[in-house]
Amino acid sequence: METIFVLLPLALLIAAIAVGFFIWAARSGQFDDLDTPAVRILFDDEEPQRPARTDCETEVRRSPVRSSIVPANGAKAETRRVLR
Repeated sequence: METIFVLLPLALLIAAIAVGFFIWAARSGQFDDLDTPAVRILFDDEEPQRPARTDCETEVRRSPVRSSIVPANGAKAETRRVLR
């Protein structure tokens, strides 16, 4: 009998918090558009735009001594040896 005096107010408090969150979500517009998110997967994405090249990338690509391990952004490539 003593546990009901603890569990009943606790259950009412949790239910009141859930109702409060539902009212907040309804007032803030969370349930305004229920159809668009479901069909959004059917639409094609826009083609991503490439970022403009910086001067550093242009210099590395134009350099006469260019090996296959030099990345376009000018960073040094890391090589590792694997022991077999």
